[in-house]
Parts: sequence; structure tokens; C-alpha cells
Amino acid sequence: MALTALKVRTAGPGRHSDGHGLYLVVRPPSSRAWILRMQFKGKRRDFGLGPVHDVSLSDARCLAIELRRMVRSGKDPVKERGLRRASSPTFEMVTRRCYEAMKGGWKDRRNVSWISSFENHVFGEIGTKRIETIDSVQVLKVLEPIWLAKPDTARRLLQRIGAVLDYAHIKGVIPNEIPLRSVTRGLPRQNRQVEHRAAMPYADVPAFLQKLARQDRSIGRDALQLTILTAVRSNETRYATWEEFDLAAATWAIPAGRMKMKQPHVVPLSPPALVLLKRLRAEHEALDGQISAGRMLFTQSGTKPISDTTMLKAIRDMNIETITVHGFRSSFADWAAECTRFPKEIAEKALAHRVPNAVEAAYRRTDFFEKRRTLMAKWAEYLAKKV
Repeated sequence: MALTALKVRTAGPGRHSDGHGLYLVVRPPSSRAWILRMQFKGKRRDFGLGPVHDVSLSDARCLAIELRRMVRSGKDPVKERGLRRASSPTFEMVTRRCYEAMKGGWKDRRNVSWISSFENHVFGEIGTKRIETIDSVQVLKVLEPIWLAKPDTARRLLQRIGAVLDYAHIKGVIPNEIPLRSVTRGLPRQNRQVEHRAAMPYADVPAFLQKLARQDRSIGRDALQLTILTAVRSNETRYATWEEFDLAAATWAIPAGRMKMKQPHVVPLSPPALVLLKRLRAEHEALDGQISAGRMLFTQSGTKPISDTTMLKAIRDMNIETITVHGFRSSFADWAAECTRFPKEIAEKALAHRVPNAVEAAYRRTDFFEKRRTLMAKWAEYLAKKV
């Protein structure tokens, strides 16, 4: 079981494992230090990482990762570490400290993507370098391989690296600010084009959904069916919890914090959506007994939502390579415009789009709920038509 900051402060005498060979060693009367046990050139060796008052739990984990990398590359950690000042942390250490300090104010999705972007594109290049050695030249080397291939990711990384360096300066880890404004001058111009997410023509959606229902059941297929029936965004489905649903009233109340526009959204549930939800509810009750507060509908571990790719895989498994999950919202919008007489604002409200005109938004205070209930019922009827 992994250690916690509290356990590090209060653990009694002995060795306490954090996993992967990292141990907290407590010796009376007050010694607390980190040890990393590894195989090096066929022999088991213990490497001292420093006392707890100098090396935090997160720093010890970063050091352990760094030392394991050295051993895998055939380097002697003792010699390598002897060349470095213990008081000077690596870029990866400072990044993880910055992440821990800032993540409390972010949405769950950003929590994951922020640190994973460093793990995928940055740490391999400059993660083990001392923080005071990082400059615009080092950052340029990180960005060059992805600047044109992954322009959005590259631009976000430039901002995030800047945030880490600002954090290091504010915390006194480095003496001076490191401006990165000149980095883009050493990179080619990005040709930004808006790419619309591929949508299935609305005329093809009934056959697709009915074929999907005939496939072997999976968590991804159930989530995709609910997403199409309700025309919500994939994240709104992925993070849905049972307490948001009132099956008796046939409503799904999504709180503002989970909505893109930061406004609460109540989705009227059509009869097919209710059938799907009642079946899932019965299965969860049979599995868990009384469903706990915050229990997600679609989770593979009990505490974390399914990934974005889980629903996409349900599409790809049907040999459809170009369509995206988000594209079904466009399918719904096109169907509503071409096959119904509902005003555009009803469909826009069903999609939880923000009214672009501020004056119009101020006067349009209704959420058209009853009309949206009729619209979603018509959508479900259309999807169920024989093909």
C-alpha cells in the first residue's frame, strides 16, 4: 500500500514500503529517511535518497524513477548522483510539485491531461535536468518534434512549461524568471485550421444505433447509446452519477460544474433512455446493494470514469473509422433542423449551447423544458424506426 504524507510523519520504527523498492526507514529516536532497493549489475543494493526533512514523499518518488532509469541504462546511481547537488531539484520534481499545488482548482479532465502531457512529451527530454539549467533552448528542443505534428498540444505545453518555471521562481527554487516569449521565433509558423468532428448523417443513425444494440453488451456501448439518445457531450456521460438522475420524473440534472458552459442542464429522458437507465440501475443494485453517493454509471474501477476512447472503441469495433462520439450531436442538430418543425432555439437548448447574443440571452430565460421533452421523445422515435 502506497504511503501518504501523514504516514510519513507518523509511522513507527521499521521499513515502510511505498512500492517499487522505495522504503521509508524509521529509526529511533527521530531518524526518518528514504531508501531505494534495486538490482544493479546482478546485485541487490540499497540507495539512500536522503532524510524526510530534506526530501518529500513526492520528491522521493521522482528520485526513485530517475534512479531506476539510470540503472536500466547501465549507469551507476551513486556516481551519477554524486555529480548533482541535493538541494537542486530536477525539472520533473518541480513540475510535480507545481501540479500538486495547482490541481485543486481544475476539473478532473484537466488534472489528467496536464501531467500526462509532460510525461508523454517533456520528461523524456528534460525531466532529469536540474531546474536551474532549463532555458528557452531546452524548451525549444522539447517543442520542435511536435510543433507541426501536434500544434494544439505543443502550444498548451509551452504555456504549461512557462507555468512550471514561474512556479519555480515564485517558490525561490530558481533566482530569476525565465521568459519563453522568444521560443516561438525559432519554430515554423503553424497553419491552424478548424477541424470539425466527423458526424454521421442523421439518416444513418437509426440503423447504426439498432446495430449497436445487437452487439455484445459492453460498458462503452451502453454509454454510447445513452449519449446518442440524450444528445449530451461525452464527458457529461462519462462522469454521470446516479444522484443526478430522477427516473420517476424522467430527468437527468447535470450540475453546472460538469457543463462546458458552466450552467446547470436538465435533460428530459425519453422512454428508451429510461429503459437503458433502469436496467443499469438494477444491475448496479444487484452488484453493490445500496448505491453509494457519487456512484458513477460508467466506471471500470469503481472510482474513475471510463476514458474518452471507451465509447469511441464501440464505434471502431463496428468497422467505422471516421465518425466521432461528439459528431452525434451534429447528427441530432441536423435532424432537428431538417425533419422537425421545432424552432432552432429548442434544439440549441437541448444541446446546452449558449445563446451568443447577450441581449437575447438576458430576455430568453426559459429552458423550454416541456418542448425539449417532446423533441427528445421524437428523436427516440426516429432512432427506433425500422430500417
